[in-house]
Amino acid sequence: MQSLLLQQSHDFPFEKIAAIDLGSNSFHMVVAQVTHGQLRITGQFGDKVQLAAGLHNDDLLDEASQKRGLDCLAQFAQVIDDLPAGAVRIVGTNALRAAKNRYDFILKAMDVISHPVEIIAGREEARLIYVGVSKTMDHGDQKRLVVDIGGGSTEFIIGRGLDPILTESLHMGCVSFRQRFFADGTITKSNFQKAVTAARLELLSIQEDYLGEQWDVSIGSSGTIKAAFNIIKENGWGKKGITPKTLKQLQKEVILAGHADKIDLIGLKPERKSTFAAGLAILTAVFECFEIEQMDFSTGALREGVLYDMMGRYAESDIRERTVNYLVNQYHVDIEQVKLVTQTALSALSQVGEAWQLSNLSSEDMLRWAGLLHEVGIGISHSRYHKHGAYILSESDMPGFSQQEQQALANLVLRHRRKFTQSLEFKFTKRDLEDLDRLAILLRLSHLLHEDRKEGDIPIFNLTAKGKTLHAEFLEGWLDGRPLTVANLQREADYLASSGYKLTFS
Repeated sequence: MQSLLLQQSHDFPFEKIAAIDLGSNSFHMVVAQVTHGQLRITGQFGDKVQLAAGLHNDDLLDEASQKRGLDCLAQFAQVIDDLPAGAVRIVGTNALRAAKNRYDFILKAMDVISHPVEIIAGREEARLIYVGVSKTMDHGDQKRLVVDIGGGSTEFIIGRGLDPILTESLHMGCVSFRQRFFADGTITKSNFQKAVTAARLELLSIQEDYLGEQWDVSIGSSGTIKAAFNIIKENGWGKKGITPKTLKQLQKEVILAGHADKIDLIGLKPERKSTFAAGLAILTAVFECFEIEQMDFSTGALREGVLYDMMGRYAESDIRERTVNYLVNQYHVDIEQVKLVTQTALSALSQVGEAWQLSNLSSEDMLRWAGLLHEVGIGISHSRYHKHGAYILSESDMPGFSQQEQQALANLVLRHRRKFTQSLEFKFTKRDLEDLDRLAILLRLSHLLHEDRKEGDIPIFNLTAKGKTLHAEFLEGWLDGRPLTVANLQREADYLASSGYKLTFS
């Protein structure tokens, strides 16, 4: 694969970082000290918010669940309120993916905790879980299956070393299954088996692929599997972790209890009782469908994966760079052309970034990636390639990118030519929209300056910005003999005027 040679590498700028996982069942935060490139966990916090329990048939989070979430975040905020921008990453999972009013909750959350909230896709959640597991458990060259049963979804990953091979996220979790099969807390052999059958049906879509890939060891992470592992250990039922035999013992005890409130097992926390039968049914189905004989438990999972991923973003291991590189090569983009456009866009950003308050690292990365990817749709249709490119980016699996980042890139690619007012059906904050407008203008300007596709032709210009006014002053004589560029600049001034921006040039 050809390297793009434009990746930015930065020394890690923080001594203390934090990751927050807004899960469907629980919210968790882990805080770590960074010393010589190594992480040392200094604090772990969590609360059973049960956000997914507030999702009803209308797919709207009710006020009670939102309040529980915000109260939890207020507690987290006390611990990390001194951390600078970029040192905290907050990720939302299945419940927020499903909620139609997720952005209402996110805006409230950002009033409580002054760091951005990202929503990650299911497969991205799976990848981050695998990062957390692989960084905290060493299995050498062995291939492993990792399973993480959450409140609203269950993630499955097969990988070797630090690299995932298969990632999948299925829409089943201990909270959603509790509401579906154990709503009043009653546990019987009948409703337990119905939950197992439902989980097996969900697993059918991936069973063949996963069994075909095979693995050497199986690892579980997070709530349900942690609870099962602890119960087996604390009660002395076995020394090999979770096995079909110890699973049957767990099933027997849970069904014998007859109700969630009556489950009395050493090693099971009281707050886990309400969802344990549902999670156990899913775990049973996983063992049956994947023919698992033994499963270990990993203390590392999503939030640890987020921490390590944050560190990777400041090194050459940033998975997002690999994703962009893959897409450029996959869609046979003219690399020399997109490099020229990207370099010119970054030059423009360096000149007006401070005036337009675009001086943070994420703006630079977003513009650079958009520049490299702006022609991914050109092989489908030249006249509408910006629209095809935006569709490719908005619908592709893009490891490392949150949904907001992915949609922001798609937005920039869609708007890099033709009508400036084009938009995707994705809700951004008012500040994000302003940033995207201004990044789009810089990308548009860079694109039109290179529309003649002359290799090595680098325009020299001074760019100044104030509010919604932008002036480009070119090297004397550069525009002479470039009537296409002059016409494009005049046309661009008309496009931008529709949104209140004024472009002048000389």
